[in-house]
Amino acid sequence: MAKYEFTVTASPQFIAEQSDPEADQYVFAYTITVHNTGEMTARLLSRHWVITDADGKVDEVRGDGVVGEQPLLRPGEAFRYTSGCPLETPVGSMRGTYHCVAEDGTHFDASVPEFVMSMPRVLH
Repeated sequence: MAKYEFTVTASPQFIAEQSDPEADQYVFAYTITVHNTGEMTARLLSRHWVITDADGKVDEVRGDGVVGEQPLLRPGEAFRYTSGCPLETPVGSMRGTYHCVAEDGTHFDASVPEFVMSMPRVLH
């Protein structure tokens, strides 16, 4: 077990009622679970997202915390939240990092593995 480690998983979902394919507006929700799999209590301070649509357009988003919070996670604890992402294409992806600080003052980054957002029946 690593001393400083958050494991992150994502579950995306297409939101049809907020999307308008004829206007190239596709809205996705994603639920993120951040699990402290390390040995040290730590706080998630900030986020950095890299969002790529099917046309190769890349947007980067940086900000404090997640959904207005900077959760403190003890070893074994998890924090789950849901947020959203609009795209101009029916398929896209997100990946990123969370910058964290452990209770001993050590800073570390937790990787958010890339996940695909896809309107149903677009990918086979």
